[in-house]
Amino acid sequence: PAEPGRMEQEPNVNRTVAVSDIHPCYEINNYAYVLTHTPSVICVLLNIFLGLLAVVTTCGNLLIVFSITYFKQLHTPTNCLILSLAVTDLLVGVLVFPFTMTFSLSSCLYHEDLFCQIRGSFDVSLSTSSILNLCCIAVDRYYAVCHPLTYRTKINGRVVVVMILVNWSISVLTGIGIMTAGLHHENCEKSCSMNVLLSSTLGPTFSFYLPAIVMVSIYLKIFLVAQKQARSIQNTTCQSLKSRATVSKMERKATKTLATVMGVFLMCWTPFFLCITFVPFTKNSVPVSVIETLNWVSLVNSMFNPFIYAFFYSWFRLAIRMIISGKVFRGDFTNSRLS
Repeated sequence: PAEPGRMEQEPNVNRTVAVSDIHPCYEINNYAYVLTHTPSVICVLLNIFLGLLAVVTTCGNLLIVFSITYFKQLHTPTNCLILSLAVTDLLVGVLVFPFTMTFSLSSCLYHEDLFCQIRGSFDVSLSTSSILNLCCIAVDRYYAVCHPLTYRTKINGRVVVVMILVNWSISVLTGIGIMTAGLHHENCEKSCSMNVLLSSTLGPTFSFYLPAIVMVSIYLKIFLVAQKQARSIQNTTCQSLKSRATVSKMERKATKTLATVMGVFLMCWTPFFLCITFVPFTKNSVPVSVIETLNWVSLVNSMFNPFIYAFFYSWFRLAIRMIISGKVFRGDFTNSRLS
């Protein structure tokens, strides 16, 4: 028979995944992870590394935000979506990274208080917003490549504003819902099954799996259309070696860009969501180090996004060069041509 008070002491881990092992920055104290008073060298180095990731994420996205808002040439519907993505990832670097470093995921799995709920709310809201922004950009690129004649009428300023508002509304409501569900969590017997359903099935489905399927489908369609357009151009030319080389270069560039976009996205997010989806339905426990690593790998996607969606374009590189050199602070360059 269970000992008296045993249920109150059990770690609250079955809301997400069962964890095991020991974290380098935490020690177990009455079934709860608490920060050690004398952190190990590994813990210090780990926090320095994560702090650097936060700085790079914040600075990279801040450059994108400033570039798009400052230069009038960049005031386009497409760049408004990129701006929304950069703002989201900027907040990930400013809020989610420090919160996650202070209130560790493994610590919150064992002892979930108000600060852990806030950390989780910011994490879910901004991560969901980042993913939905990527979907919006994919839709924009679909119309630009597959329907170029009607692109400007389909994707205009009003449509983009609606997309951004819907994106942020869904993200905020998702975060509030997760935090509310956690604050009203009373005991395992009454709400464990519902929490597992919400956190391990419905949440990942709407926050990751459906957007991922949409993005893969859209980019696959874009790639096929780009190939078809390249072959059409090749057939209407004189079949010269130069034209063939140009078409081949176009195909390689399209392949490389799409592979980079989807590869980085899936590489960062898939392992974490697979873990939180399937592990709760098994009897196997997951080492704390694995959970922490998967969580941070998913957040690092916010650091990669500026490089993928902005640094690949020459006009953004020029804008960032002007900002870093301080040129924009020595005069009015808002109407500069970035080419």
